[in-house]
Amino acid sequence: QVQLVESGGGLVQAGDSLRLSCAASGRTFSTYGMGWFRQAPGKEREFVAAISWSGRSTYYADSVKGRFTISRDNARNTVYLQMNSLKPEDTAVYYCAGDQFNAHSSRWYPTSSGSWGRGTQVTVSS
Repeated sequence: QVQLVESGGGLVQAGDSLRLSCAASGRTFSTYGMGWFRQAPGKEREFVAAISWSGRSTYYADSVKGRFTISRDNARNTVYLQMNSLKPEDTAVYYCAGDQFNAHSSRWYPTSSGSWGRGTQVTVSS
């Protein structure tokens, strides 16, 4: 397994941008499908975006398509989530996840062997 640590969250206003980072330990990062999920208070955790091992394929939830961009730098063992045009409804704790089960669609979810970060808070004020 890889260890994942998120950073980059914060308090912003509607319309602003943030970039989240997820740093991974371990030498197998390039063989992990990676993704971002979020959980708002009182709601279930939901898929946000995912990226394949190579970075050539990306997948997004409809609610963020066109506003968020997931990317990865395998040389730096890091995956990013660029969030533009933020809305109050984007407020949540954002979690990074990884699994050797490659990201293949917007239904991707780590298996029981996958890894999760502890999350970073994103708050968007109106």
